[in-house]
Amino acid sequence: MTSHLTRRQLLGVAALQTAAALGFTRIGLSSAAAVQPTAADYAPAVVIGSGYGAAVAALRLGEAGVRTLVLEMGRLWDTPGPDGKIFCSTGAPDQRSMWFRTRTEAPLATFLWLDVVNKDINSYPGVLDRVRYAEMSVFVGRGVGGGSLVNGGMAVTPPRPYFSEVLPQVDAAEMYGTYFPLARRMLGVNTVDPAWFESTEWYRFSRISRKHAQNAGLKTVFVPNVYDFGYMQREAAGQATRSALAGEVIYGNNHGKRSLDKTYLAAALGTGNVTIETMSRARGIRPEPGGGYVLTVERTDTAGRVVETKEIGCKQLFLGAGSIGSTELLLRAREKGTLPGLSTEVGKGWGHNGNVMTGRANHIWDTVGANQATMPTLGIDDWANPTNPVFAEIAPLPMGFEHWISLYLAITKNPERGSFSYDAATDSARLNWTRSQNQPSVKAAKSLFDRVNRANVTIYRYDLFGGNKTFADDFTYHPLGGCVLGRATDNYGRAKGYSGLYVTDGALVPGSIGVNPFVTITALAERNMTRILAEDPSG
Repeated sequence: MTSHLTRRQLLGVAALQTAAALGFTRIGLSSAAAVQPTAADYAPAVVIGSGYGAAVAALRLGEAGVRTLVLEMGRLWDTPGPDGKIFCSTGAPDQRSMWFRTRTEAPLATFLWLDVVNKDINSYPGVLDRVRYAEMSVFVGRGVGGGSLVNGGMAVTPPRPYFSEVLPQVDAAEMYGTYFPLARRMLGVNTVDPAWFESTEWYRFSRISRKHAQNAGLKTVFVPNVYDFGYMQREAAGQATRSALAGEVIYGNNHGKRSLDKTYLAAALGTGNVTIETMSRARGIRPEPGGGYVLTVERTDTAGRVVETKEIGCKQLFLGAGSIGSTELLLRAREKGTLPGLSTEVGKGWGHNGNVMTGRANHIWDTVGANQATMPTLGIDDWANPTNPVFAEIAPLPMGFEHWISLYLAITKNPERGSFSYDAATDSARLNWTRSQNQPSVKAAKSLFDRVNRANVTIYRYDLFGGNKTFADDFTYHPLGGCVLGRATDNYGRAKGYSGLYVTDGALVPGSIGVNPFVTITALAERNMTRILAEDPSG
C-alpha cells in the first residue's frame, strides 16, 4: 500500500504544480495535468474544505471510486512570489501572510511594549486568518491544506484515558490500535534525533526550558512532528534551503513540512477521482427533493470580489470546513429553514482546547539563542496533575537575536463550553464566549508556570501580549466542537435528521482533547469514513 500511495502522491503533486503554473482554480488529474475550469454542476460527493478531516474524506472517497469535488475558499499555495518563495517568513510578512488584511495580526502584539511585531501589508487572500469574535479570536489556515499550512506541526496523540473521557462512545482500542497509527503514517509523522537535539544551537531554547521545568520537578517529553527532521538537519548543515531555520512557520513553510497538499490531498488527486476547486466558498445548503443536496457557492478573485455565484449538486455532502466553518454552514441552513430538521445540538459544545500563551524572562546566563528552529519538539507534560492538568508546548520565538524569553502555548483542561448562534443581520455565526470562561485555563497555566518561576527565581514577561498581560487567553489555534459527535451527529459523523450529510472535522470533538488536535481529527475521520463507505450507498 505504501508504494501505491507514494505513486499517487507523486501524481497529485504533479497536478498541483501544473495547476499553479497555469493559474487554474480547478485542479484534477488528467494525464498528470490540471483540468481547466468547467461548467460542471454536479458531483456524486462534495467535500467542503481541505483541512485534516476533509482531506481524509477526499482520499477515501477517491480510493472507493467516487467522483469527488473538494471546495476550498483559499488559494492553491504552489506559486512563487517575486522573491522566488511561495510563503513569506514570520519576521518579514507581506500580502501572502494574512487573509484579506491590511496589517498582520500575529499572536504576539508587542516586544518591549513596542508595536514592532506586526506589519502593514496589502489586502490579499493570504494563508492565515484570524477570525475575531467579541471575546475570542480563532486562527485558521486558508488554502489547499487548511490548517496544515500554518501550524507548528506538533503531531501529538492524546492520553488514552482523556480521549476516552472526551469521546466515550468511540472504541479507544480500535483508535489506538488502528486509526491513530494509520493517521501518523499517512501524515508522515517523525521525531527529532535526540543526539542532534542535544547538540544543535537551534534547540537551545527548548533545552533551557527543559532545565527550568526539571528544576521545578516537572517532566518534559519529546513531541513528534510532521516537519521532516532529516531535512532540518540538512538545513543546519548548510546542505538544504532553510525553512524551519529561516523563521518560517505561521505564514507557511517553503520546505520540509509535510502539509496535507504533500500527503493526503496529493494522494487523493492521484486517484484520478478527486478534483479541487479553489477560491470557492460554500454559502448555503438545501436538500434536493429526490435526495442529495444543492450548494450555493461563491467564487472570489484575489481582491475578494465575488466573480461568480453558482449551484452545485451532490448525492453526499461532507463538511470539513473546520470547527467554525462547518458549524456556521449547518447553523445557517437550520436557522434559514433550508435544513430545518438539523439537531438543536448544532452550534453547541465549542471550546478552545484550553489554549493559553505565556512568556517568561530568563536570567542573563540562561540564553535561549539567537537561532531558533520554528518547529516545537518538546513539551512540559503535567497532564496527570489532579488539580490543574496542563500540557505546555515549548514554543520558539525566532527573532534573530538573543532575547532571553521562554515562550509557551499551554493546553489546559477547561470544562467551559461556548455556543454559536445565527446572526441574521450579518448572515453569519456569532460565538457566545466570555473572557470569564478562560479563567480555568489561566488558573491552570499560572499554577504550572508559577512553579517554574519559583524554582528558577524568574518572572513573567509583561510586554508581549498588550495591556501588560502575562497570559494571552484571547485567541486559540485549536478550535473544537460545534457539531459534536453523538449529539449533533450520530457516532460516525452523520448529521442527525438528514441522509448523506456528514461532518468530518474538528467540529466533532467537544471542545478539548488535551493536546494539539490534528492527529485526533485525522484518526477520527479515518474511523468514520471506514464505516460510512462500508454502510452508506455512494456514487
